[in-house]
Amino acid sequence: MAEFREGMTGNELLAKILQTARAKGIPQPKVYSHNLGHLLHEPGPLIGLPWQQERCPGRGDVKLVYDSCFAMELCVTDIVPEWDNQEFRLSVEQDVAFTRQDGCRPLDDRQIRFHLV
Repeated sequence: MAEFREGMTGNELLAKILQTARAKGIPQPKVYSHNLGHLLHEPGPLIGLPWQQERCPGRGDVKLVYDSCFAMELCVTDIVPEWDNQEFRLSVEQDVAFTRQDGCRPLDDRQIRFHLV
């Protein structure tokens, strides 16, 4: 969320988020996000897709503007030695708002614990 800047394209934001995550040692990071609103997936910049983590031509070139809401979908994948070195993916989805006053912040409290179903 700290990488959001007005005027950045979705592709620029995707590259910056992934660069920061890798620099911090986050294993196999992915980000994929879309605007929230009446049309759900259509207006605003596309910030990655699960299968596209470099560049999303077209909607990824749309610029970020204030007063936008997004579904930020994130995941990491790594090997778990205790599980016979199986690869494990952990995903999370958090709804966020991007405003001039607050920058990018969760619409509700940030998820800080697991909810087992």
